[in-house]
Amino acid sequence: MIRIITDSTNDLDAKTIQEHNIMVLPLYVNFSDASFKDGEDITTPELYELVRKKNELPKTAAIPMQTFVEVFSKLVAEGDEILFTGISKQMSRTYENAVLAAKEVAEDKIFIVDSMNLSTGIGLLVLKACKYRDQGLSAKNIADKLNQDNKRVLSQFAIETMDYLHKGGRCSSVAKLFGTLLKIKPIIAVRDGKMHVAKKPHGKMKVALDYMIEQLREDMPRLDKDVVIVTHSMAFEYNEYIRTEIQKFLGDIPVLSTVAGCVISSHCGQGTIGILYMIREE
Repeated sequence: MIRIITDSTNDLDAKTIQEHNIMVLPLYVNFSDASFKDGEDITTPELYELVRKKNELPKTAAIPMQTFVEVFSKLVAEGDEILFTGISKQMSRTYENAVLAAKEVAEDKIFIVDSMNLSTGIGLLVLKACKYRDQGLSAKNIADKLNQDNKRVLSQFAIETMDYLHKGGRCSSVAKLFGTLLKIKPIIAVRDGKMHVAKKPHGKMKVALDYMIEQLREDMPRLDKDVVIVTHSMAFEYNEYIRTEIQKFLGDIPVLSTVAGCVISSHCGQGTIGILYMIREE
C-alpha cells in the first residue's frame, strides 16, 4: 500500500483528507507558556482568541525528526511505501527532518518531495499524489511526477492586516507604518519555495481580492482543471465574494474552500485569503 502523508500546513479540509485517505502530521504552535499540535490541540478560532488574551504572537515549530522516524518505521513494518510532501524546505525544517528520517528508516521505500509551497499550494500537490496513487503509480513514480508538478502551483494571498507580519518580525516597523498609512493590502505570492510581495494594492480589501480574481481569469487558458482552491483565515465574507466571482468564468472546474490552520494563520493573521491553483504543462 502507498501511504500519502503531509503536514498540517496543507490546509485541506477534514472531509477531503478523509475521503482521500491522507495522513496528516502536525507542526507546533508555541506560546510562552503552552505548546499545541496544529489542528489537533488547537483550532484557528482558538488560536486568535489566545493571541487576544495573551497579547502574544505564537512561534511555530517543525515536526521533529523522531516523529517522522516513529511514523515511517511503523508503516514500513506494515509493508507500506510512503510519499511525503509538506511545507517548503525554504520555510521550515520539516522537510529536512523528513529526509533524515527516511534515510534512517528505509530510503528505498520512503520518498520525500519538496512542495516548494505552503497552505493549499501543498494541498494541490497532495491531491495530485492521491490521483496518481489511485491510477496505480508506484511511490517513486508519484514522487517523480510531483517534483515536476510543484513548479506548476500558483499561490497568492491577500493580507488584510500587516500586524502579524510585523509582530512576527516579518516586516519592519517602517514597512508596517507605510502600509497602514497608504492602506496597502499586499498580495503575497509563493514562487520557488519562497514568499515575496507580488503586488501592493491600495485601498479596501476588495481591490486586492479583485486583483487575484483577475489573475486567475488571465490564467484560464492554461489552468489545470482538477480544482481551484480558495483558502482563508476566518475571512468568510471574502471567501463568499471570491467564490461567487470566479464561478462566473470557471465553468465546471471544481472550487474548494478551506480554512487555514494555526501555523499558516500564525504567520499571516486573520482576514488573509488566497486563491491557489495549478497550471498545465507547457
